Amino acid sequence: MGLHGMLRKLTLKGVIIAAIAAIATAQVIPGCPESCGNLSIPYPFGMREGCYLNESFLITCNDSKPYLRKGDLDVLNISLEGQLRILSPVAYDCYDELGIPTSNSDQGISLSKFPVSSTRNKFTAVGCDTYAIIEGVDGRRYTTGCMSLCDRISDLLNGSCSGIGCCQTSIPKGVQDFSMSVYSYSNHTGIWDFNKCSYAFVVEEDHYNFSSVDLNNLQNVDQFPVVLDWAVGDAPCEQARKNMTAYLCQENSVCYDSDNGPGYRCNCSEGYQGNPYFQNGCKDTNECNSTSLNECTHICNNTPGNYTCLCPKGYHGDGRKSGIGCFQNEKQSSRIKETAGISIGLVAIFSIISFIYWGIRRREIIKLKENFFKQNGGIMLQQLLSNSKSKGSVQRAKIFTEEELKKATNNFNERNVVGEGGYGTVYKGTLPNDMIVAIKKSKVVDHGQIEQFVNEVIILSQIKHPNVVKLLGCCLETPVPLLVYEFITNNTLSHHIHDDGRVLSMPWEMRLRIATETAGALAHMHSAPMHIIHRDVKSANILLDDEYTAKVSDFGVSRLIPLDQTQLPTLVQGTFGYIDPEYFHSGLLTKKSDVYSFGVILLELLTGQKVVSLDRPEKDRNLATYFISSLEDDRLHQVLEDRVKKEGHAEQLKRVAEVAKKCLRLKGDKRPTMKEVKEEFEALRHFHMHSWLEIRPELEEKEPML
Repeated sequence: MGLHGMLRKLTLKGVIIAAIAAIATAQVIPGCPESCGNLSIPYPFGMREGCYLNESFLITCNDSKPYLRKGDLDVLNISLEGQLRILSPVAYDCYDELGIPTSNSDQGISLSKFPVSSTRNKFTAVGCDTYAIIEGVDGRRYTTGCMSLCDRISDLLNGSCSGIGCCQTSIPKGVQDFSMSVYSYSNHTGIWDFNKCSYAFVVEEDHYNFSSVDLNNLQNVDQFPVVLDWAVGDAPCEQARKNMTAYLCQENSVCYDSDNGPGYRCNCSEGYQGNPYFQNGCKDTNECNSTSLNECTHICNNTPGNYTCLCPKGYHGDGRKSGIGCFQNEKQSSRIKETAGISIGLVAIFSIISFIYWGIRRREIIKLKENFFKQNGGIMLQQLLSNSKSKGSVQRAKIFTEEELKKATNNFNERNVVGEGGYGTVYKGTLPNDMIVAIKKSKVVDHGQIEQFVNEVIILSQIKHPNVVKLLGCCLETPVPLLVYEFITNNTLSHHIHDDGRVLSMPWEMRLRIATETAGALAHMHSAPMHIIHRDVKSANILLDDEYTAKVSDFGVSRLIPLDQTQLPTLVQGTFGYIDPEYFHSGLLTKKSDVYSFGVILLELLTGQKVVSLDRPEKDRNLATYFISSLEDDRLHQVLEDRVKKEGHAEQLKRVAEVAKKCLRLKGDKRPTMKEVKEEFEALRHFHMHSWLEIRPELEEKEPML
């Protein structure tokens, strides 16, 4: 076994040792078993009827091994602070040297009452020809995933899960089950000599550290620790207290609302320890018997939840080590004066030291901000803005200070977060003029592309198009630049098509208008003096205002191409299901890559289905493949969303489907331009006002996809 595997075993061993130590302090209902093997089982968990709160908290003990409820999920640790560790299986997909599948296994677990911790776990995929998907149904519905690619084992970096050999993504709150699937693009041909399989698993973030050795059978590890959050009841504290018969927090305890799913948790009050879920479970802590808690110099008197310090007869003072202690009567006056003098002197010295420290610290902060400003291209941006102003052009980009944006977002308070993705976090902010803005904080920045970033800020800030989110400016005083956009109020197109409660809510005429507006925005970007390729066109990046007007957003991975170039070699970036296959395989980015992604959005508008879905058969999980095969089999009517079929003109829908098919051609030079697509949709929007032949001649003959 390698060092990496040994570290994993030592980590699991540490969890077991911690569980053994917990047995001494865990509390159970009298008469109930306290442990299974080396694991302490505190109430509300239990192993037999009458010892647990309800069936959700049942622990089954077989051969001294604990399992969650009556299932086969191994339990590693139970914490009264609301966490539960279990072991979760690994999904895998393996091939032989000729690229023929040898073994594969999708995996998943159902947790019912206990959601997966969104802060303690990561969904992880390992492999050099790998893309993996995780999907949840119970609790919060979601689907996400990541891909991991590499050509040589020498490209791998141990300890890094950034997409080369290993990738990771977060899991949202409220997820009560998940299923995992893992796939290969090229059946591991070309890399089979060092990587035969792809793997996917959910793991406690601190318990997995990627190593190139993992590409070989994952070092025989087939399960990883996962942290679950647990709570009691189905309502928050305030509502639960209204029914004191069912309320579980006992005397000398406090109640906390669950931060992941419904319910609440109980903790013993300060000065008490034990189990807060049953009567007399929280016992007074005797601080007088603790060397770390006892501050008394002479006499310690324990009280419920606290303690007091006393001085012997003939002595005065507070009796505390951190105070003035105890002293005799005749020395009281001089002791107080001496203590007061020392205190005043110490305060003066501390004040001087603090003044010097904060002065130095303030200069360091100013210097650090200056360094960030320079390395993020601030000087270059100032020069370009100055030149554009001297030439009489409109200066639209503003350079904000960090303090301005901190004030606008209440110091980037989590309550102001309105969106999170793989490239960063978006905050809602209010400027001093009461203008509401969206502030994007990227996760990383490529300092080798600073000149490109600065040019994009200048150009994007000057785009004047009603269907492109306006870039108002940026802040460069932070480790990564902050971008400031106009705030769009009505969520994303993806939300209105796919989220629960919104399905079937969007009329066909509105969908057609949004498609037309989006096509117009992309055509405008493609025809700019420096062609702008968005590179991540998807329904989640189409924002809608109060009038449901489309606004193309999120230019975090966009690229500029000069007029004399038609393609640009880049690292492949984008979102599963939307990435142009030609761009994926060649690494050459063109304007036709955006056309392909727009075609996928048309499929969402027509069908209402997700771009990647495990609910469809394996060959149809990719929406583009599913739609094209349905169109070629003359099954268009079957895949259209019910409201679309009811409201759309039959010939109009057929024509939109044909446009989508052309956008999705595998060869980019066979796809139409966004300008041609825009013109086609402008005609289609007036289709009901004219006959079929009055609009324009029939679309060109159907062409093969290859």
